[in-house]
Amino acid sequence: MKTKLSFSPLASDIIISVYILITLIYRFQLENTANISTLNSVFLGLSFIMIIWVLIKLKVLNPNWFGLIQSKNISK
Repeated sequence: MKTKLSFSPLASDIIISVYILITLIYRFQLENTANISTLNSVFLGLSFIMIIWVLIKLKVLNPNWFGLIQSKNISK
């Protein structure tokens, strides 16, 4: 039986935060050294965001958004 790779909500939040910081630093350094246009930078940023979005949709990452957004499953 296959087991699906899935991270806990806290681990997912940390992975997403670190990923965003690293990709932002990479984009800023690339813009300074390679002199790319604004449109190329936006396209690169959207590509990086798509990677995270796909991982969330595949349930590999299960973000809790550090508790800022309430879950729809909570019964009152």
